[in-house]
Amino acid sequence: MKARTLHLPVSWRPRPYQLDLWNHLLGGGLRADVAAHRRWGKDEVALHWTALAASNRTGAYWHLLPEAAQGRKVIWDAVNPHTGKRRIDEAFPRETRVARYNSEMKLELANGSTWQVLGSDNYDSLVGSSPVGVVFSEWSLAKPEAWSFIRPILAENGGWALFLWTPRGRNHATRTFESRQGEKGWFTLRSPATETDVFTPEQLEQEKREFIAELGSEEEGLARFATEYMVDFNTAQPGAYYASLLGQAQTENRIGRVPHDPALKVDTAWDLGIDDYTAIWFFQQAGREVRVIDYFETSGVGLQEVVRQALAGKPYVYGTHHLPHDVMVRELGAAGRSRLESLHGLGVWPVEVGAAMDPEERINAARLMIPICWFDAEKCDLGLTRLRAYRKRWSRVTHSYSGPLHDEASHGADAFGEFAVTRRGSAGPRAAARRPAGQALGWMG
Repeated sequence: MKARTLHLPVSWRPRPYQLDLWNHLLGGGLRADVAAHRRWGKDEVALHWTALAASNRTGAYWHLLPEAAQGRKVIWDAVNPHTGKRRIDEAFPRETRVARYNSEMKLELANGSTWQVLGSDNYDSLVGSSPVGVVFSEWSLAKPEAWSFIRPILAENGGWALFLWTPRGRNHATRTFESRQGEKGWFTLRSPATETDVFTPEQLEQEKREFIAELGSEEEGLARFATEYMVDFNTAQPGAYYASLLGQAQTENRIGRVPHDPALKVDTAWDLGIDDYTAIWFFQQAGREVRVIDYFETSGVGLQEVVRQALAGKPYVYGTHHLPHDVMVRELGAAGRSRLESLHGLGVWPVEVGAAMDPEERINAARLMIPICWFDAEKCDLGLTRLRAYRKRWSRVTHSYSGPLHDEASHGADAFGEFAVTRRGSAGPRAAARRPAGQALGWMG
């Protein structure tokens, strides 16, 4: 019996509003970034495109979600409600496959290609692999370092990358999307629900009302609707602490070019991580005005490397370094020295050590300080992203917000709040660390 010839995709065609993306990929495009509303069919397009690409070029293909568990739910086990079939079976018909590995969420195709669902949170565990096609689904919630890790691999082997997401405030996803617009080789698309036929106007109004009812606040409900359906990059995330204040700063042109003034000393404010992020802000004060001129962030490196990367080579004359109270804690791995003593040994002083306090004190101090701040848009870009994303923790049990969420945004926000509490003229608690004997004033390179 003659084998049946399959032409991919099977029983599927892109919807009219998906055609521009599909034709870009079909025409050999290697980079695409799509910010689209919920139910746009982003993952559906990605699955069918990957199946077609894998049939034409033998290689490894990845579909990345922010976490592997999320990938299992929304991709591997997902069922198309319109057909009752599993989505992976529709995109990768059984005739095209020779093996299916459930625990690994991996398919082996007849031509030798493989396709796998993975978590972008563990991108560094994929060392040694060389994919030729990668989908970054829910890119706005993923670790941006994942793309930094994978990009050179695709550049070397001529592979493609597809970014699919819905906004979550102004974070790495919005920043990279805007930088890619008009860039050679990139397809970019922002697609709100009012420009597709997925929902009727009546359905959109119903979604808006339900968001307001679910969140118990018209402001929060409208913000969620604007983000999820209108693909609004500038709407604050629900529960955000500083987004509206920063929006006001943008309107008042207090976010722009703020050059370093050599006549003023530069104060810093730190949040120190060990296996986590370390964040440092750079401030200059002129009268009542606070100029935020720079921001530094890193992770997974020791204090010596932090000091070298953050302070060395900058044309700044340092004033006071503001650090949180836990800098006084002694560490077993540092011969019993505190991190403060380690920093002194690296020439970082004078240091102002803040007192232990409720996070709300830092938040309130930061809220009072932002209206008198001027931010350098370029040098503080990542820091501003962190401040905009800093938000309250949502409890699914009580359906209410309770305290700040600890995530990648909290480190930069804590450092900013530390300065707001302990800066010159503040009524907040402070404990000045004494100058170590035999050291000159300021940072010693």
